[in-house]
Amino acid sequence: MPLGSNTKLYETPNHPFQGERIAAEGDLVGRYGLKNKEELWRAESELRDYRREARRLLGQVATDELVRQETEQFLARLIRLGILDEGDGLDNVLGLDVTDVLERRLQTVAYRKGLANTTAQARQFIVHGHVTVDGARVTRPSYTVEVAEEDSLAFDENSPLTDELHPERAEGQQ
Repeated sequence: MPLGSNTKLYETPNHPFQGERIAAEGDLVGRYGLKNKEELWRAESELRDYRREARRLLGQVATDELVRQETEQFLARLIRLGILDEGDGLDNVLGLDVTDVLERRLQTVAYRKGLANTTAQARQFIVHGHVTVDGARVTRPSYTVEVAEEDSLAFDENSPLTDELHPERAEGQQ
């Protein structure tokens, strides 16, 4: 995005004061260790874009070779990101939930892999530069981890957290 661009990457809710929605958002923010609801709204907007693209592809004539190729590329991208499973189709994209997108964040994947005790601690380790993906330091907790990169998550070799006896590391962490 060019400098000075004022475009938001997410949409806020249409009805700002709905108790049930606010409670559900608060639960997701807490469960996934998000900094604020803006991060949740970004994930919801990303999911909305996936669904919009799937509806567009479903609405076009499937016999057209270009549409078939576009569909394959779109599904391959979602499979590579780990949002869909092998063999899933466009109908499965419409059934996705925001948690499917949140589960692929670096922060969540690092927590699930055992690099941190909590999602908040995983976020701190990432922001402070202790976590690498494929040997490259990544400091964005919202980074989407591809399935192929998942096994390459580790602590940075220069990080004090590489020491097994570091007090912030839990028993059995990698």
